[in-house]
Amino acid sequence: MQKILIIDDDQDLGELLKTYLSSEGFSVTICLSGDDGLKEAVKGSYELLILDVMLPGINGFDVLRQIRQQSQVPVIMLTARGDEIDRIVGLELGADDYLPKPFNPRELVARIKAIFRRISNKQLVGDGEEILTVGDVEMHISGRSVRRCGESVDLTEVEFQILEILLRSAGKVVQRQDLALQALGRRLEFDDRSLDVHISNLRKKIGHRLGNSERIRTIRGVGYLYATFNEQTC
Repeated sequence: MQKILIIDDDQDLGELLKTYLSSEGFSVTICLSGDDGLKEAVKGSYELLILDVMLPGINGFDVLRQIRQQSQVPVIMLTARGDEIDRIVGLELGADDYLPKPFNPRELVARIKAIFRRISNKQLVGDGEEILTVGDVEMHISGRSVRRCGESVDLTEVEFQILEILLRSAGKVVQRQDLALQALGRRLEFDDRSLDVHISNLRKKIGHRLGNSERIRTIRGVGYLYATFNEQTC
């Protein structure tokens, strides 16, 4: 049974989500403060965290920042509806996805299942030792690890998925909505910048450029292109 930790000071919402998620076959634990949530997240063995931004004690951003220093466990952040800044900050700190309040529990379940489905698919594909190499970046699919010039690069679940898709299509444009469907498990709304933020995080972690070439190019109005390289520059 997959274990989920909810960190939210709204006890009624937490109990509602626990009931709903338990009926879907998940094991759910609730923490009502940032301090308690961080302690539980660090000591517990959870497959996914649901994390509110506004919390007593340390806020959701600080909880996420400290978790990411130790773990790449998938995190879905709960934000106030219409507060785009909170969404962007959460994604920049390493959240895999976000959901604005109020929301339909069915939407949350769909987001959770999409994340677990991606992880499951990787495990199935990862029985063999498949390695993707483009320029100075080397991705081990089975080990779910990435190296640049031999140095390990820590990626979140979504970042790993996005990079894998781009590496497999190196030299070709991957359409924006196709990338969102494969990496996030959903289509992007008109004002949804989550994919852009994940791409920005990837650029910071693996380097925006290789030599004189832009590593991940934005093709405006279409999507993204991971460049091919004739040589490594390390």
